[in-house]
Amino acid sequence: MKILSLVLPGMAVNCYIPYCEETLECAVIDPGSNSERIEKLINKHNLKVRYILLTHGHFDHIGGVQYIKELTGSAVAIHKDDADMLTDPIKNLSSYMGKEVVQIPADILLEDGMVLSIGREKLKALHTPGHSRGSMSFLGDGVIFTGDLLFKSSVGRTDFPDSNYMVLMNSIRKKLMVLSDDLVVYPGHGRLTTIGEERTANPFLYDMEDF
Repeated sequence: MKILSLVLPGMAVNCYIPYCEETLECAVIDPGSNSERIEKLINKHNLKVRYILLTHGHFDHIGGVQYIKELTGSAVAIHKDDADMLTDPIKNLSSYMGKEVVQIPADILLEDGMVLSIGREKLKALHTPGHSRGSMSFLGDGVIFTGDLLFKSSVGRTDFPDSNYMVLMNSIRKKLMVLSDDLVVYPGHGRLTTIGEERTANPFLYDMEDF
């Protein structure tokens, strides 16, 4: 699996484009804004977008959904607990920022354990709530896309109406810390890391046995 990445303006969201080298099928993960930049990268590599995968429904991660959907005809996928955020500016928090981000309804409601194919590559959807009720991570061969669940030396915010710190830490413990140390973590913001690095150096995980 090859992975292209963009840091999108506004909230510095990481948008990832994992793709199959053989078929050039890809997914666009969290197209938060600046859809034209995503379009240029897709066209540069002659990629065929099969899915728009959303780690969660907060406004900074969904801003380019409709543009990419209309451009490519790809399927929009989000967990059912965050699906309403695509069309509700209060639930996706954009109304609190003085603007209203409204996209289009999802085509696929993700469930824990669902496997999505992009060419010969596969991504397994993991329900990892805490930052939002429907937060998802996507596990591939040697990589995991964690959205705003786990960052390098930090974890996602839990001060939003749909967030819960204990639930988030439980997701990290049960879904991420059981994975291989050399698995590369592609977070929703900031730099790449690994499961092993976070297991040993992330200060939020020092007392993991308490969760």
